[in-house]
Amino acid sequence: MRKPLALGLFLGGLLAAWLILAPPPWDVLPLVNAEGQASGVWRLRQLVLNLSGVLSIGLMAFIMVLALRLPWMERLLGGMDQVYRLHKWAGIGAGVFALMHWGAKESGSFIKDVWSTAGRPARDVVLPWAVQWRSSAKDIGEIAFYILMALLVLTLWQRLLNYRNWRWTHRVMPVIFLALALHSILLMPQAYWAQPLGLLMAGLFAAGALASVISLLGGIGKARTHRAHVHSVRLLGPSEAHSPLEVVCAMPSTWQGHMPGQFAFVSFAWIEGAHPFTIASAPDALGTTAAGEALVRFVIKPLGDFTGSLAHRLSEGQVVTVEGPYGAFDAQGSPSREQVWIGAGVGVTPFIALLEARQRDVLGSGDKPQGAPSTEMHYCTRHAAEDPLLPRLRQLCANAAQPVQLVVHDEAAGERLSANDLQRAGRKPLDIWLCGPQGLVLSMRRACRAEGGRRWRLHHELFAMR
Repeated sequence: MRKPLALGLFLGGLLAAWLILAPPPWDVLPLVNAEGQASGVWRLRQLVLNLSGVLSIGLMAFIMVLALRLPWMERLLGGMDQVYRLHKWAGIGAGVFALMHWGAKESGSFIKDVWSTAGRPARDVVLPWAVQWRSSAKDIGEIAFYILMALLVLTLWQRLLNYRNWRWTHRVMPVIFLALALHSILLMPQAYWAQPLGLLMAGLFAAGALASVISLLGGIGKARTHRAHVHSVRLLGPSEAHSPLEVVCAMPSTWQGHMPGQFAFVSFAWIEGAHPFTIASAPDALGTTAAGEALVRFVIKPLGDFTGSLAHRLSEGQVVTVEGPYGAFDAQGSPSREQVWIGAGVGVTPFIALLEARQRDVLGSGDKPQGAPSTEMHYCTRHAAEDPLLPRLRQLCANAAQPVQLVVHDEAAGERLSANDLQRAGRKPLDIWLCGPQGLVLSMRRACRAEGGRRWRLHHELFAMR
């Protein structure tokens, strides 16, 4: 609920500022008067043109700031995955309002052909120094608009480009924002600049421009980026095409540690860029190298061309960059609720880290993790007999300071997780922590709605960062 609330507050604030600080003329009725003059239509067009422009460029400034991966935003929204999902929806909103803005502009020819220019209001007065740039500003805005629409299609229709190529096309977004910000500054009515609304828009332009420059200079996440090296690489299974790969990285002294369940952006190759991977080990669970470097584990499933070739690409000692940690998948719940964990395939990795942090030899004999209610874990696997992660998972569950009841759902044996399996977890309300494919997420979301949102609460990370 934080994402819709944040987006709604931002849009509502911009709309309220436009209505209160620069109240528009509302006398658009009648749209066409008795003499056949469409003065109301022309004024309505002008209203839509100005409002859609304010909302579109305001949202674009918002998404540029969201892209900076600022820690305070993660805390506010409940995880970096939530920040990126808000970034995506704000981008879609910016595209919709940009389309409205373009449509209002292009409607001028239609209105002129049908009703003529009679009753058309005078053009908005812009800043005196911007008058000579009016034509150029329109051209810049139109070109940037077409590129923005193309990027939006590439983002939403993910099959058109793989992640690597999409990443390179998306790097032009700061330039698009700067072009559209220039378009807006040159064409925004002078009356807006004389109002407090002008100060608000100037602040958004400045924040978006600063974020754009930081992005273009490669400064995003730089303060949390660490130069690590590969300590070990191990294939967890017989098949390179299907078996997950365990990569243990030795972290430098700049690494301040992580919390169980968090993830990091890892870059194994400059041209491919960084991918988000869950940190599949608890803090200090793997110890340190002889040089005192902390060791962290990543378990990577071969889902695409790049991740499928990592077994050949990586070698011990190879330098990698790790940015993070990020995320709030901490499995912290209320003692009044039953904890239910659901992991599917490589989605079990955050639970491995959580379980490692709850081992008896870590916490001390007889200790119980503070605030940890009873836990039932459901693990969905394609073939239990061949699953390389299952033995370790069973060992961790059995050795937890507070034993975790493990239920395995073996697809090869026709066993699939259903809502009925969760109903046996107890009569208390449930905190459900899920990491798995989108289909499972949607299924559990429907089950939670059917059970009642307050009774079953679903927590899951959104690793689709595009």
